[in-house]
Amino acid sequence: MTNDLLQAIEVLKGKKWVDLTHTFGPDSPHFFMFEDAKFETLFSHDEGFFAQQFSFPGQYGTHIDPPIHFVRDTRYLDELNLKELVLPLVVIDKSKEAKEDNDFTLSVQDILAFEAEHGEIEAGTFVALRTDWSKRWPDKEAFNNKDKEGNNHIPGWGLEALQFLFKERKVSAVGHETFDTDSAADFLRNGKLEGEYFVLEQDTYQIELLTNLDQLPAKGAVIFNIVPKPEKASGFPVRSFAILP
Repeated sequence: MTNDLLQAIEVLKGKKWVDLTHTFGPDSPHFFMFEDAKFETLFSHDEGFFAQQFSFPGQYGTHIDPPIHFVRDTRYLDELNLKELVLPLVVIDKSKEAKEDNDFTLSVQDILAFEAEHGEIEAGTFVALRTDWSKRWPDKEAFNNKDKEGNNHIPGWGLEALQFLFKERKVSAVGHETFDTDSAADFLRNGKLEGEYFVLEQDTYQIELLTNLDQLPAKGAVIFNIVPKPEKASGFPVRSFAILP
């Protein structure tokens, strides 16, 4: 006996699945204000079973930021509903531009150029910015990409581009391969993460430090963001993956 749900599972398992999540550990790149993670063995097999204790900030490795991460009196991680975490996926590829200019900042014009080639970005989608910055993982120095003055040069979203996606295209969430939503150039210029605040102010989430976006089509895939449910959490490492059409 079968039903449409079991048939759907068989269809999905016949597709290509792509892991969008970095393996992380104590030596992984992370936001500069956080300490390195700590992984400790509590019990070994010699004592009957293997168990570990993990200590790391919520924003560590590939992770999810709920609204409360930046915006007061908004939803915590455990308040996101399951269907929000599974969305149609759009990937804007700006890897060439980010390689040529590490300070690349996505603009509205970049989005319009993408739409001219792939069609208008649909409402309710998850939009990921591909820069191939994830290929620098797990090299901390390469990931931070500091100049002689100590300033980072890391690509990212422009505020106007994010405003266009959420206000005009009505997208549901975004993600990227870097530590922050905003490009380092915008952060240096503004002194704050305006883009990240704007995204979370929309009562949605974002996924940071994605990887393997180069294996995805511009449109047609679906992203799953599977995450634990700690109480009143400001963020947590996530297992993101995509199923291709």
